[in-house]
Amino acid sequence: GDGQRVLIDRLWPRGVRKEDAALTLWLKTIAPSDELRKWFGHEPTRWMEFQQRYRGELDRNSEAVGQLRALLDNGRVTLLYGAQDELHNNAVALADYLSLKG
Repeated sequence: GDGQRVLIDRLWPRGVRKEDAALTLWLKTIAPSDELRKWFGHEPTRWMEFQQRYRGELDRNSEAVGQLRALLDNGRVTLLYGAQDELHNNAVALADYLSLKG
């Protein structure tokens, strides 16, 4: 199964009913800032820079990162997001960040 399901977007995804999402947690505070999200605009050419900037935001967001790590310590966690691009989104960047930081 998915384990604990955590939505990591600041905004609720369009077309998804809250009853259908089966969330464990909506961790809005771990999402990229509005400024960074708007700058990125899901442009693949900005992906590397987006990852660097988002890592910087995560480094300064120990509370939200700690909350997510606590869930990870208790088993499987599925990061949920609303972006259409499966390769260039905050869930991919966040998973990379968590694996790099151990």
